[in-house]
Amino acid sequence: MSENTQRSGWRENKWIRGAIPALLLHMSIGTVYCWSIFSQEIADYIGWSKSATEWAFSFAIFFLGMSAAFLGNIVEKDIHKSSLIATFCFAAGMAGTGFFIWYGGQHQHSLLALIGIYICYGFIMGVGLGTGYLSPVKTLMLWFEDRKGLATGLAVAGFGAAKAIASPIMTSMLTGLSVASVNGVGDGVWKMFLILAIAYFVLMFVGHLLLKKPSDWHEPTGADKGPGMFEVIKSKPLANYIGIWVMFYLNITCGLALISQEKAIVKCIGLAASVGIISTISAVFNAGGRLGFSAMADGMKDRNTVYKIIFAISIALTALVICTNGITNGEGNVLLIVIVLSLIFMVNAGYGGGFSNVPTLLSDHYGMSNISAIHGLTLSAWGFAGLTGNQLATWIVNHFGSWVEHGDVKINPVGYQTVLYVTGILYVVALLMSLFLVRPSDKALEAKKAKKANK
Repeated sequence: MSENTQRSGWRENKWIRGAIPALLLHMSIGTVYCWSIFSQEIADYIGWSKSATEWAFSFAIFFLGMSAAFLGNIVEKDIHKSSLIATFCFAAGMAGTGFFIWYGGQHQHSLLALIGIYICYGFIMGVGLGTGYLSPVKTLMLWFEDRKGLATGLAVAGFGAAKAIASPIMTSMLTGLSVASVNGVGDGVWKMFLILAIAYFVLMFVGHLLLKKPSDWHEPTGADKGPGMFEVIKSKPLANYIGIWVMFYLNITCGLALISQEKAIVKCIGLAASVGIISTISAVFNAGGRLGFSAMADGMKDRNTVYKIIFAISIALTALVICTNGITNGEGNVLLIVIVLSLIFMVNAGYGGGFSNVPTLLSDHYGMSNISAIHGLTLSAWGFAGLTGNQLATWIVNHFGSWVEHGDVKINPVGYQTVLYVTGILYVVALLMSLFLVRPSDKALEAKKAKKANK
C-alpha cells in the first residue's frame, strides 16, 4: 500500500475523523457535571454559601443552551471554527474559575470572586459547552448515515461518561494538590482547575484538528442552501416542533431535579458510605442510556417511540417510590432500597437517552438541512432547564418537610419525596406531548405506507 493511499485512508476514516474527535470533545466538556464533587469546597474556600455558588452551574447549563441556540449557524457553516471556539472557551473558563477561587481564598466573601466564578464557569465555559456539544453531531450523522443514532449516542455517551471518569481523578486532586488550607479546605481546589484547563485544552485541540466532514459532503451555499432554519421548522405544523422542545425540556428538568438531590436521597436510604460508588454507577447509566436508547431507536420506524418508553419507565418508577414512600421508609428495607436505586439509575439513563436522540429525531423530521442550527435552537431547552431543574428541587426541599440529623449531615426525606410528586406530574405532561403533539416522522409514514401496500 502506497504512502498516499495510507494517508487518504486515515483522512477518510469515520472513526478517526468523526467518532474519536467527538469523544475527545464530549468527554472533556462533559466534566461540567462533576460540579457536585467540588461545589461545597469552592463555597467554603471563598467564604460564600453553597446556594450562592450553585448558580455557577446553573449559568453554565443556561449558557450552554443559549450559545448552542445562537451559534448553531456558525457550527453549520464551519465546524473547525466552532470546535476551536469551544476549545478556547472551555479551557479559558476553567482556568479563570481556578484564578477566582484562589482570589476568593485570599479575599474572603469577595463579591468579585463570586461574580468571576459566575462569568468563567457559567458564561465562558457555557459558550464552550454549547459549541463543543454541537460541533461533532452533524459530522457524525454524515459519517454514519445508516446508524446515525448509534454514532451520535456514542459521542453523547462520552459526555455522560466524563463524570464517571473524571470524578475519582478530581477527588484525588483535591487532596493530593493541597499544601495549605483556607476555612478547612485545601488549596488543591483552585490548582485542580488550572491543571485540568491545560489537560482539557490539549484533548479538545486534538479533537478539533481531527474533526472533519466526509470529503463527498459539500455544505450547500447560496441559492443551493434552500430554506432557512425557521422555514424548515414551519414546513411541518409548529406544534410538532413545540412538542419536541417541551418534552426535551421537561425530561431535563426532571432529570436535574432528581440528580441534584441524588446524594442526599442515597443517604436517606442508609447508603451514605456508598455515595461515591452509586454516583459512579449513575454516571454509567447516564452514558449507557445515551448509547443504548439511541441504538435502540435506530431499529424503530419512529424515533419518538423511544421517548414514550423513557417517560413510561420514569412515571412507573416514580409512582412506585411515591406509593411505597421509598425515600422516607427505605433505610434498612432492601426492597425499598432497590426501588429507589432503580428510579435513580433509570432517570439517569432516560436523561442521557433524551439527549442522544434529539439530533436524530430532528433529522428524521426536518432533514439534514440546517440540522446543526435546529439542534442548537432545541438545546435552548437544556439552557432553561438548567435554571429550573436544580433550583426547583432546592426550593421544594427547603419549603416542604423538615431537616433531621443523619450521622454528620442534615437531610430532609419528606422534602426529597415531595420532589417526586412534581417530577411525576411533569413526566406525565412530557408523555402527553410525545403522544399527541409530536407527529410521526416522514420515515415512519413511509414505513406505514409500505406496510399497507404489502398487505
